[in-house]
Amino acid sequence: MTDSEKLRTLIGELEAEAGRDRPPEKSPDVGVIMGSDSDLAVMMGGDGERPGAYDALSELGFEEVTDYDSPSESRWTFESYVVSAHRTPELMYTYAETAEARGLDVVIAGAGGKSADLPNMTASIAYPLPVVGVPVQEKSVDSVIGMPQGAPITAVDAGKSFNAALSAVQILAREHSELRDRLESYHTELQDEVADVSRRLHEMGTREFQDGN
Repeated sequence: MTDSEKLRTLIGELEAEAGRDRPPEKSPDVGVIMGSDSDLAVMMGGDGERPGAYDALSELGFEEVTDYDSPSESRWTFESYVVSAHRTPELMYTYAETAEARGLDVVIAGAGGKSADLPNMTASIAYPLPVVGVPVQEKSVDSVIGMPQGAPITAVDAGKSFNAALSAVQILAREHSELRDRLESYHTELQDEVADVSRRLHEMGTREFQDGN
């Protein structure tokens, strides 16, 4: 199969999925897309990298769907794709245009470079579906946040796809109390961690605390 045939097949699969009538619990809730697989370290996190969207979604109980016909047993799921705004514009258009019909409630889109157009274009095409943009690099920030009035996008700071995933779940949590509870539990854990560190620093003293860490 040639590269163009592979691309057409992938586009066809997205279009076919959009035509199916799956209940919400059988389709991914969050879409995670990136302009290149080189963005995966930022979007996924782990292995010495800053925690990413994959880490946040997994921590909150989401599972990744890799086969539409074999959905996860988890109620909350996400999918991942590489979608280049410049190299595969037709794939980007199809992904965004079919996102809502395929059951997605929010999309997290990451892109790097000075022409980080994937989040913006996805937000324009998928509107009114909410899109959270992730500038993969510092030089990508202006491109990602530079949407004109009337064409909104939510965006996080460079590299902070973990926060993008939290924002995506916050959007879902407005209608799902289970997710709200999970977010509140996560926030409580953060508070407990800070309190624990603060007490250990105070009781051990600065020098001993620093040597022990």
